[in-house]
Amino acid sequence: MVARHLVAAGCTGGQAGASGRAALAKCIRATHIESMTKTLLSFGHGYSARALSTLLQAGGGWRVIGTTRTADNAEAVRNSGAEPLIWPGDDFRPALEAATHLLISAGPGEGGDPVLAAIQGDITRAAPRLQWAGYLSTTGVYGDHQGGWVDEATPLTPTTQRGKLRQEAETAWQSIPDLPLHIFRLAGIYGSGRGPFAKVRAGKARRIIKQDQVFSRIHVEDIAQVLAASMRAPDPGAIYNLCDDDPAPPQDVIGYAAELLGLPMPEAIDFNDAEMSPMARSFYAESKRVRNDRIKDDLGITLRYPSYRDGLTAMAASEG
Repeated sequence: MVARHLVAAGCTGGQAGASGRAALAKCIRATHIESMTKTLLSFGHGYSARALSTLLQAGGGWRVIGTTRTADNAEAVRNSGAEPLIWPGDDFRPALEAATHLLISAGPGEGGDPVLAAIQGDITRAAPRLQWAGYLSTTGVYGDHQGGWVDEATPLTPTTQRGKLRQEAETAWQSIPDLPLHIFRLAGIYGSGRGPFAKVRAGKARRIIKQDQVFSRIHVEDIAQVLAASMRAPDPGAIYNLCDDDPAPPQDVIGYAAELLGLPMPEAIDFNDAEMSPMARSFYAESKRVRNDRIKDDLGITLRYPSYRDGLTAMAASEG
């Protein structure tokens, strides 16, 4: 195993004599350092990225640098085991030069992807030496399928502005030469601190009923394990859907949360009669079921939370 790794790294000792032995030793040291030292630079070190850095640090052998826009968020970055970098603001170049792995979680705006808008030239220059790059996108790029199934080969037909901006951002990152890019299309994210329990306890939860409406979801810990698995087995160009096995109507999730808490079933309200923000209403513009076979077949993933019931049950037990 070690010998094959050294040969793959070019450590063959082709030169004769002392100079050959010195060159071989230098190559072995460099290969050892490369194999032991990994640095992840995470642009937009938010909820999902923090779950990943916590997982990586638990396994050891990683340095994680996470960007945040304000010093107020630096403690949350630090608590995930990452070094906070205030960006835009602080000099990002030393972190990019040290990075072996790159994660982009920052969402696009009307001006496009914020990382590429600011430093695309630097990313392009760094691309050939990176071992892995990951872009967190959304299943919203598939658009509306009226409850039908989609997979990674489904044509992209986003109907919301958010989905269209994500599709454009995916294309922009894919255009960078020699970048070992992996795209992860995330379903609705939930997990510790981000679930329905607070609203149910406060009596503010509602079961919004829209005929044939289903959403796919993914627990943040499963996002982290998929990303970590991809980093262990890079496959540049790969695209993965990140979701659980149980697409379900949103009212079922709220109802199950109430059951777990032993509280009355929240009121059922027809979608057309519900008072909702434009943002909240836009999520109901699309209905689809998302397949996740690729993360299982290609990355060997066994989901910790294959349905929202598993995830909410675990959250209720841990949150008390």
